[in-house]
Amino acid sequence: MIIQVITAFVIIVTIYLLVKKYETRMVLIAAGLLLCIISLTPMSALNAFSERMVSAPLIQAICSSMGFAYVMKYTKCDKHLVLVLSSFLTKLGFFLIPTAVILTFFINIAIPSAAGCAAAVGATLIPLLIAARIHPAIAGGAVLCGTIGSMLSPGLSHNPFVAHMSNMSIVDLIARHSPYSLAVGAIAAVSLSFVALIKKEYKISQNVFENGGGTVASEEKERPNYLFSTAPFVPLIILLLPFIESFKEFQITVPAAMLIGAIYALIITRTNPSTITKEFFKGMGNAYGDVLGIIIAAAVFSAGLKASGVIDSFIGFLIHSPEFARWGGTLGPFLMGMITGSGDAAAFAFNETVTPFAQKFGYEIPDLGMASAISGALGRTMSPLAGATIVCAGLANINPMEIAKRTAPGMIVGVIFIALIML
Repeated sequence: MIIQVITAFVIIVTIYLLVKKYETRMVLIAAGLLLCIISLTPMSALNAFSERMVSAPLIQAICSSMGFAYVMKYTKCDKHLVLVLSSFLTKLGFFLIPTAVILTFFINIAIPSAAGCAAAVGATLIPLLIAARIHPAIAGGAVLCGTIGSMLSPGLSHNPFVAHMSNMSIVDLIARHSPYSLAVGAIAAVSLSFVALIKKEYKISQNVFENGGGTVASEEKERPNYLFSTAPFVPLIILLLPFIESFKEFQITVPAAMLIGAIYALIITRTNPSTITKEFFKGMGNAYGDVLGIIIAAAVFSAGLKASGVIDSFIGFLIHSPEFARWGGTLGPFLMGMITGSGDAAAFAFNETVTPFAQKFGYEIPDLGMASAISGALGRTMSPLAGATIVCAGLANINPMEIAKRTAPGMIVGVIFIALIML
C-alpha cells in the first residue's frame, strides 16, 4: 500500500515537472529510477535504459530520416518544394486557407519535424496568406494545422516505434492508420476555414494589423527550382513502390531510401559531398539525442511503473473497463500535448506500458498505439507552448495564444473522432 501511495505521488510530481517544462528526459529517467529503487529493483530501470538504447529498428528509421531532413534543409530543397507548391495559390481566394493546411500537411510528410516544417513552409505561405487579407492568426494557424501530416512520415518516431511493437513494417502501419490521419487533417482544414468565416477574418481591412498582429516584412521573391523541389519526396516514392504491382518485389529499408534521397540531392544540387555527409550524420546524431532520448527515457519510466505494480493494476482495470483505454489513450496524450507543447512523452509512456496489452481489452496494438500518437500531435497543435506554434506566431507577428485559440476547435473534434472512430 505504501509503495502505491509513493508511486501515485511520483506520477503527480512527474506530470507537474513536465507541465513546468523541465527537461523531459531528465524527469522521466529520474522518476523511473526512483520507482525502481523504491520497489527494490533498481536494475530494472538500468536494464530498460540499456535495452532501448540499441533498439535497431528505431535507431535505423529515426536517425536516417533526420539525417535526410538535415540534408534537405542545407541544400534548401525543402524551401524550393514550398516555393513550387505555393506558386499557384494566389488565385484561390477563400479556399487559400484550407489549401494552405493541406499543402503544409503533405509537405510535413517529407519534412516530419513540426517546427522545421512550420519554418520552411511558413516563411512563404504565411506572408502569402496575409497579403491575401487573411488574419495573421488564421495564416499562422493554417500552417500549424498542417503539421499533423508528419503522422504519415516513415521518419516520424512513433511510426517505427509502434510498427516494431506490432511486428509490422513501417509502411504497412502507415497504410493502416492513413485514413484516420488524413481525416484529422481534413477536419483541421475545414474547422479553421469555418473559424475564419465565423470571426470574419477573411478579406479583412488593413487596420486589423495595427494591434497584436502585423504584416510580415516582404523579402525579395526567390525563383523556385523545380528539380530541387523533387528531392524531399524521393525516399517516400521509393518506400511506396512495393505497393505497385510491377514493383512488388522491390523492397528497401527506410535507411536505404533516405540515403538514396540524400545522394539524389547531392547530385542535383552539386553540393560539396563532404558537407552533405557532415549534415547527414549531424542530423543522425541529433535524432538520437533528441528523439530517441525521449523514447529511452520513457522506457525507464515504464520500467519504474511496472516494478511498482501500477501497470498490472491498471491493465486489470482496463480488462474490466475497456472503454477507459479508448479515452485514456487519446485524451491523456492530447491534454499533455496541449499543456506541455509536446505529446510525445505521454504517447511514448502510454505505448510503452499499456499498448502491448491492447488485445486483452479489445483493441489492436497498431490502432491503440497510433491513436495515442495522433492524439498527442493534435494536443500539441492547439498548444501556445509548442515549438511549431511559436514559429508560426513569430512569422505572423502575433501572440501564439491567438493562433492556438483558432486551431483548438478542429483539434478537439479531431481527438473525439480518433477516440470514437479509430478505436
